[in-house]
Amino acid sequence: MRVAMLSMHTSPLDQPGTGDAGGMNVYIVEVAKRLAERGVQVDVFTRATRPGLPPVAHLAPGAAVRHVAAGPFGPLDKLDLARHLCPFTFGVLRAEAEQHMGHYDAVHGHYWLSGRAGLAVAHRWGVPLVQSMHTLARVKNLSLADGDAPEPELRVRGEDQLARQADLLVANTRDEAGQLTEHYGADPGRVAVVPPGVDLDVFTPGDRAAALRRLGLPADAVLLLFVGRVQRLKAPDVLLRAAARLLERDPSLRDRLVVAVVGGLSGSGTAEPRRLADLARSLGIADAVRLEPPRGRPELAEYYRAATATVVPSYSESFGLVAVESQACGTPVVAARVGGLPTAVADGASGVLIDGHDPEDYARALQALADRPGLRAAMGEAGVAHAAGLSWSATAEGLLRGYRAAASRAAAAAAGSAGAGTAGVGAAAEAWAG
Repeated sequence: MRVAMLSMHTSPLDQPGTGDAGGMNVYIVEVAKRLAERGVQVDVFTRATRPGLPPVAHLAPGAAVRHVAAGPFGPLDKLDLARHLCPFTFGVLRAEAEQHMGHYDAVHGHYWLSGRAGLAVAHRWGVPLVQSMHTLARVKNLSLADGDAPEPELRVRGEDQLARQADLLVANTRDEAGQLTEHYGADPGRVAVVPPGVDLDVFTPGDRAAALRRLGLPADAVLLLFVGRVQRLKAPDVLLRAAARLLERDPSLRDRLVVAVVGGLSGSGTAEPRRLADLARSLGIADAVRLEPPRGRPELAEYYRAATATVVPSYSESFGLVAVESQACGTPVVAARVGGLPTAVADGASGVLIDGHDPEDYARALQALADRPGLRAAMGEAGVAHAAGLSWSATAEGLLRGYRAAASRAAAAAAGSAGAGTAGVGAAAEAWAG
């Protein structure tokens, strides 16, 4: 089987935790590799963002990233990218035209922009479109952070069409599957729940004291960790406010408390580069806050192992890979009860889920973990067991079943659309994007 994955707005080669790179980037890399191990050839098409990129970059044997020229080089706002759907779509079609007819057996779109291109590409090739939304505009708009702009109507309309026309919709959790049917009218028979996984070879338990030492922290440090893109949606400010409340409740922690925010500016955060630093200063905890750039996975695993707790206070989260990575390293998670986090975290066993975003609630949960090493150890052990059931191999197997089922259902439709021409595809895409 050959699968064309589309990731228009962000490359799987980008460092997660900055810009538009996050859990979706990790997802694409990991499933591409695991599918390739199963004999599936995977080509990931992404927009070229700078000159000099190779036309093809290899992720692993059988898995490659193909750079498509579409629009100007450099980062572009996601809404601006919609104007470049046509050149991206034609770039994908051109790459396939260099192969024998029927080269790809399925198209897998990641995020709504890629799905829009995927509809045209799959129709032209007469193959099924499998679509992963990763996040949903209507769901995000129901729980916006203060000061965050709502997702645009252009995206909502794009997701509406994908929900109706994709051959298979892949949801990370049952909660997301319910959102697709409730908010978008998706046919439940065309929604498959395939949970993401975690790299259990990289994210493993380890010696916490040694991890603290390698990070330059004392053995008695209380390390509260945030990992991810720094933007209002991810709510790192909730962690800082909770840390300030924690010090009010227990001033003796002043010399031991460390709040580490590991990630880069993204989304609304790029317009507010000093927001967290200014907030830390206004809260009187600037001396305890470390704002760190994104880290590679081995070093990130050290942060998880060293942490007293990892905090995921997002307003919206389709799954929460950070939470699973932390648990795989033996560190409990304190997270918002939103989106896929109730699946990612075993509430009361491997972590604590909080209703809402009141810093006092987070401070209370974090103090319990700081004051009771035995509780942290027990939750950490439960987290390792919980994460063990979420592997990328299982994700790849679930996707492969979905590809085959979608291909079987779409066989008759593909035969009928085999004669479609690129002119009609381009006109339709241009009319939509305009």
